[in-house]
This record gives sequence, structure tokens and C-alpha cells, in this order.
Amino acid sequence: MKEIDSLLERSKRYVKSAKLLVKDKDFESAVSRAYYAMFYCAEALLLARDLSYSSHKSVISGFGEQFVKTGIFDKKMSRALTRAFEKRQVSDYDSAFTLSEKDAMTVLDEAQEFEETANRYLKEQGFCK
Repeated sequence: MKEIDSLLERSKRYVKSAKLLVKDKDFESAVSRAYYAMFYCAEALLLARDLSYSSHKSVISGFGEQFVKTGIFDKKMSRALTRAFEKRQVSDYDSAFTLSEKDAMTVLDEAQEFEETANRYLKEQGFCK
């Protein structure tokens, strides 16, 4: 449970960092932090089921299999995580690609909702404080 709490705390910090980066007009970095906030929540959720994966795509897929296809979470969470991953990939590795403030705010809003939903679920299930 300590690892789950640690992942959730990191997620919360990354959402906060993403907000600061948007204010500073660093939209690519904001999307990266927002994506990682979601990613760490997904890892915490999977860890609550004693599951651990070695790649980002596996974590995203595992989240979908364990929590969306089973009806625990809405499909929009899986779509948001996938979309954030794709935007982070392109913005981190394609130097010609730039994100707009609107793009960054959309990912940030989805990350906040993802983080809140994951936290609420894990608290209800007794996996975190």
C-alpha cells in the first residue's frame, strides 16, 4: 500500500506541476506532466490488483482490460489516457510539433479528473489513505 500511496502522491504533484507549466506557456511540458500524472494513477490501480507492467503501452492496455472493459471506469478514462500518451510522445520526440494552450488545458483537465477518480476508487477499496 505504501507504493500505491507514493504513486498517488506523485500524480498529485505532477498535476500541480502541469498547472504551473501551462501558466508559464510551456504547453509541451505541461502535457508531459499531465500524462505522467495519469500514468502513475493507472500504475497504482494496477498495483492494487497485484499487476505490474514494464512498458507504458502495457500499463495503458492493462488499465483498459482491468478497469474499463470490466465496467469499473468509463471508457472516457481510457481514451483520455491514450490521447495524453500520444500527445506526450509526439511533443517529446518531434521537435517540430507544438501544442496549443487549448490542447494542454484539455489534457490537464482530463488528468485532474483521472487522478480524482482513481484516488476516490482506491480509497473506497481501502488501498490508500
